[in-house]
Amino acid sequence: MTAFPQAARRPELSAFTLNLLAATYLLALCNATFWGHLFRIFEGRTVTALVFAGAVWALMLLVIQLLAVRRAQKPALVALLLIAGVSSYYVEVLGAVIDREMIQNAMTTTFAESRHLITMQFLGHVALYGLLPAALVLWVRIRRQTRWRALGGWALLTAGAAALVVGLLFTNLRAYSTVLRADKELMGAVQPLAPLAASLRYAKMMVGTTAIVLQPTGRDAKAGPHLAGVDKPILMVIVAGETARSQNWSLGGYARETNPMLAQRDILYYPNVTSCGTATATSLPCMFSPLTKAEYSYEGGLGHENLLDVLVHAGFAVEWWDNNTGHKNTADRVPSRVMGAADGVEFCQPECIDGVFLKHLQEKAQTITGNTVIVLHQIGSHGPSYWLRYPPEGEVFAPACRTPELTDCSTEEIVNAYDNTIAYTDRFLAEAIDLLDAEGRVTPALFYVSDHGESLGEGGLYLHGAPDFMAPEYQTRVPMVLWMSERFRASLGLDAGCMAAATGEAVSHDNMFSTVLGLLDVSTTARDTGLDLAGRCRTGVNG
Repeated sequence: MTAFPQAARRPELSAFTLNLLAATYLLALCNATFWGHLFRIFEGRTVTALVFAGAVWALMLLVIQLLAVRRAQKPALVALLLIAGVSSYYVEVLGAVIDREMIQNAMTTTFAESRHLITMQFLGHVALYGLLPAALVLWVRIRRQTRWRALGGWALLTAGAAALVVGLLFTNLRAYSTVLRADKELMGAVQPLAPLAASLRYAKMMVGTTAIVLQPTGRDAKAGPHLAGVDKPILMVIVAGETARSQNWSLGGYARETNPMLAQRDILYYPNVTSCGTATATSLPCMFSPLTKAEYSYEGGLGHENLLDVLVHAGFAVEWWDNNTGHKNTADRVPSRVMGAADGVEFCQPECIDGVFLKHLQEKAQTITGNTVIVLHQIGSHGPSYWLRYPPEGEVFAPACRTPELTDCSTEEIVNAYDNTIAYTDRFLAEAIDLLDAEGRVTPALFYVSDHGESLGEGGLYLHGAPDFMAPEYQTRVPMVLWMSERFRASLGLDAGCMAAATGEAVSHDNMFSTVLGLLDVSTTARDTGLDLAGRCRTGVNG
């Protein structure tokens, strides 16, 4: 067999040299956001910044030394390079922060949602920063040593990396410890260490949920005097909105007319509402939970019955209809359905927009015989493919961005596409209100609130999911709408003037649990009267 020419032979490196090169590559070329934060935080103190960077490099090397051992070395390095290639795209291009909540979002998403984030720009970035260096790692030869000599060298070099981390930090411990406490986005931008740490925290959280015992909530729930006296069945529709931010609702003062149809209906609009989180996986279960934002945790949400359970205890038939990525365990104990083309092909080309709910909602209104609550989980304004969330004739604002590669669009095009989604939500809600109001055999109402907001490029951030400590108001201020038919208000003894007077108050997702129970005159010790925006406006008999 003819030998390869000298130039084509695979280079040979020691195991430690390969790890050292990988750590250097990762910090130098996959961490542009980290470097930007570093020199901003340590502005004018270049040496201090570089010493801190040296400590981070040593930490990177330490982690690699712990993971990339012997036969696991190449698989571990390839995995780290691919993780860094993927995560650096979202961090550097979209301004994301990869924390535990972001890992949770990724683990609970669907292919229909995630495929919009897999763009040519993304694939090119991953190929250049992840696949290419991974191929080089696989190509080089590793110079092998005897087992005991390799083990001794590994232990010595690993201890040296750990000592270097500590030693460099101790050169200015007061400054570095202050930065680590106050500027969490700095270490949150280090790839692939941040996603590795976030994944470990997510795994720990999931392990902690395996022994959860469901705690009862509102088992004493019963119809109050007004609810008990209704002569036509209650039909309450709760619309869990998606990615709508208050700043782009004309009902709240936005200059563009994004809510022309709701403005013509007898609704209450709450402009000062704060969300529980910045992503569906957190906000959705938190909205329906009896726990406030300060009390809520993933484990706590799973461990307590929620609003839907309490409504069932009070005698309501409850259903969850989904046109998004699932109910995130919120509807585990009630019937649920996922909308698809079979539910209205005219609304599902190629993906289902929220009009797919309307035919079924009308059929439900025509057939229910008992008090009913239906939750509609919208696709709403979910990005980055905003143009798929409304019909072609719904493109009121143009030109609109028509690609998930948001950085390829101008700010005007992104905002136009997003505003079109808000205008379509306006139309959808108005049509839902009209069909409910037209069905004289029920006593209807509709309650809408978005799960979180959205960044459209402000401050370099796109989409949502920013950690609470740095989340802008664009991601945390959400619209809330309440419509009550005249017969609903009359039957349940609600003073519309009293309720309208409270719309300017600062409220939050914390109010939803008790307010829905108050609207429906459900009597239970689980209802917090301090958070109930409706019960205090009940006339006649105290509900």
